[in-house]
This record gives sequence, C-alpha cells and structure tokens, in this order.
Amino acid sequence: MDKILIANRGEIALRIMRSAKEMGIKTVAVFSEADRNALHVRYADEAVFIGAAASNQSYLVIDKIVAACKQTGAKGIHPGYGFLSENAEFAKQVKKAGLILIGPSPEAMEVMGNKLSAKAAALKYNIPMVPGTEEAISDIADAKKRAVEVGFPILIKAAAGGGGKGMRIVEKAADFEEQMDMAVSEAVSAFGDGAVFIERYVTSPRHIEIQVLGDNHGNIVHLFERECSVQRRHQKVIEEAPSSVLTQEIREKMGKCAVDVARSVNYTGAGTVEFILDENLDFFFLEMNTRLQVEHPVSELITGIDLVKEQIKIARGEAIGFKQEDLKINGHAIELRVYAEDPKNNFLPDIGTLQTYITPKGNGVRVDDGFEQGMEIPIYYDPMIAKLITYGKDREEAIERMIRAIDEYEITGIETTLGFGKFVMQHPAFTSGNFDTHFVGKYFKPELLNAQDKEEAEIAAILATQLLSKKENKTLKNKVEPTNSAWQQNRKTYS
Repeated sequence: MDKILIANRGEIALRIMRSAKEMGIKTVAVFSEADRNALHVRYADEAVFIGAAASNQSYLVIDKIVAACKQTGAKGIHPGYGFLSENAEFAKQVKKAGLILIGPSPEAMEVMGNKLSAKAAALKYNIPMVPGTEEAISDIADAKKRAVEVGFPILIKAAAGGGGKGMRIVEKAADFEEQMDMAVSEAVSAFGDGAVFIERYVTSPRHIEIQVLGDNHGNIVHLFERECSVQRRHQKVIEEAPSSVLTQEIREKMGKCAVDVARSVNYTGAGTVEFILDENLDFFFLEMNTRLQVEHPVSELITGIDLVKEQIKIARGEAIGFKQEDLKINGHAIELRVYAEDPKNNFLPDIGTLQTYITPKGNGVRVDDGFEQGMEIPIYYDPMIAKLITYGKDREEAIERMIRAIDEYEITGIETTLGFGKFVMQHPAFTSGNFDTHFVGKYFKPELLNAQDKEEAEIAAILATQLLSKKENKTLKNKVEPTNSAWQQNRKTYS
C-alpha cells in the first residue's frame, strides 16, 4: 500500500497521516463542507470533497468513500474511530471493491458488534462473565424471574448498544417492566435494534480495557491495560495506563482473556477488549471494540509501539514483529479528552470560535488535535478538540505534568473540560487510585470549578499587584539625584 485514504476527520485523521508519512505512504483526506479548511485536509497529499456537513451525507456514506479511493488510486482505507470504523457492511463493501480495510474482517465486526454474540464467542474460552442472561430477552415474565435470581440491582442493556444508550439500572422488581420498556424503546431509537439483555449491576465498577493486536498469521498479543473509569454520561473523559490497582497476576490473567476473546473471532489489527472490575478485583468481560480507541496514545507511550503503524503493517500482510515476552510497561501515561463542553452545565457541548488556542509543550507532553487558533468548532460532529497526553517515569510525575500542561493550555472563546481535568488530577480519590466509574457523581459539583476559577483569579490579581509594586520600587531606586560632581558629569558623557 503506497497510498491510503483516511475515512475520518480532525485529530485522528492527522494522527494516522503522520504515521503513514513516516512509513513513506501517501495519504488522501476526505472532507465535508464544514471541513474545507480543516488541518487534516491541508496536511494530506490529496483531498476529496464528499458532501454536506452532516455526517450522514458525507463521512457515513460508504459509496462516496469507496469512490474517493478509486478516484485517487488509494489501495487501502483507514477508518480511524467513530463513523464507519465498526460498520461490517462498510468492511464488506471495501473488500468487494478490491480495496484493503486497515482493520478487522467483516465477520469479526459482526460478532463483536453485538454484545450477545460477543458474549457467546467469549464463552468458548471460559471468559468470566457478569451473571445475567446470555441471550436477548423475549419474555418479560421470564426475564423478571431471572432478574430476581441474579439479584437486584440489575442492569438492562441494549445488545447493539454503546455510550450508555439503551441502558437502565433497575433497583427493585416493581420497576422492572417500566424500565424494560424504556430500554427497548431507547435501543430501537438509537440502534434500530430493540434486543436487550440483563446483567447483575456491579455497584462500584472500574472500567479496565486491554489493547490487543492480531495478524493474519495467527499471532495475537496484548499491550497491557488502560484504566478508563473517569466518565461522564457513561463516556470516558480521562484514561491512563497502566491501572493503579492491578496486580501483576491480575494483569496477566486479563491479558490472556483479552487475547482469547480476540482469538475467538480470528481477530486481525488493533482492537480493545473491555472489562469491568469489581470492588474485590474480580473482572468480567464487557465487550470488544473492533477499532483503534480514542485513548490509544497512553498504550503507545508505555510500550513504545506505534499502533497505527502496526495496523498498516498487519493490513499489508506482515506478521507482528514482536512477541508477548518482548513487551514491557515503561512509565505511566494519562490522557485528558479536551472537549468543547461546559462542565459547569452538565457537560453540555459548546460551539464557537477558538479565539485563543495555544497548546502546552515541554518534556512528557503530547497533544493530538485538529484545530488552530481562529477556527470554529462545528456543531455537526463530536465536540472533542484535542487529546492531551502526559507521560512520566511514574504515575505521580504523569499527574504533575498533566496539571502543568493544563495550566499552559490556553483556550478562549468556548468552554472546555480543561478545568474539570485539573479538578480530577488534584482530587484525593484520583491521586490515591481509590475511584470508580461513579467519580463524577460522587465528587464533582459545578460550583467547585467556580471556586477554583475564583481562587486562580485572586492569585493572579495578587501576583499582578506584587509585580507592579516591584516595578514601582525598582523605578524609584533607579532615580538619580542631579549632581555637579566631575564623576557624574563624566558618567553622563561616556555612558
């Protein structure tokens, strides 16, 4: 593959293009009306316009992506994440067109794209599962009976779901039918599939995922874990690698399970196997994401492996060039998703112009972004501006660097999650590692950010006053009284 098309936009498109460029591979960007002046369009070797701003008229139209490939002579397509990245029909059409998808097979996508079929595949390898139903619920009375057996609270989940949609917590049997109806309705609306199942609700879960890589020669390895427990609306905001709570024994067991899950569908490329960890450090299979994850940079930093390059090599038919025993965890990495959202207003998306946009720099700081000062945040897509990643020799240093990087990151014109990120980094629950997916609900209140802003403003005012005072004192000290001495006259003459 001497030329690939990136079927995505923004920071992930740029991130893929940079790795491709280092490999000597030419890149093709696709863009919508809203992205005509986007950085990924300017960076690519070629760019193809694919339609209106709305993603269902551009980035989600399979025929337009395939046509752009043929038009430019690109041999492969990297879908990034989101959009068509886990669409099995897209994978089939790419293959039918004689092109190479830099990702897994359509069959693997189909199995792992449904939580129930994913469970069935994982059960072949005796992967630990949360107690519940192993198939879609068809009889509500039977389902309620099973829920009583499992024990309340229970979780109703959409089989085709994600991002918290079609998910309902049921505290007692009396609420079961009502919550079931709501979950099914939500699942149909979000995914066009009303199939749901039930699981025991783990009350204090941690979200731990394992990065895997598989090739076409039967080799599958894992690149250790990522902790993704700081979430809002069931969506991740902060991720880190490694987790602060896993022992080496648990890490090895989870890694083996993740590899087995991937093996159950002959997985090729980069993927992520997700688990929940309970308060007893017992882990259970959750799902598999058949694509590159937003948080992949933290795994890259602790292993030294460029996951995009590995994806491309695997798609070219190459074998993975390292073994499991070659991989080691070095240091610690943390990622903050910098969203155009207002944490003081329930994390609602914000739009506007980046009046100021200055990224942090320095040792151990990485910024994956797709914007520059003066650009607008479009309303049509995910509101993520950038991924801010810090790396240190240990977790403490990575946290310290994240705080420093947040302080250096200047964004005005829109609200962002930077202040929330700093709140998390300084909170005792996070610094101690004693937290779970309820972190936001337990500890975060909008007024805490207001207090933080007020304190920082007061400190800035005090510093400004001190600097002004020093400047005035210096001016007074430097004032020289007039004199008629010869020395002073000579000084004036020759200075």
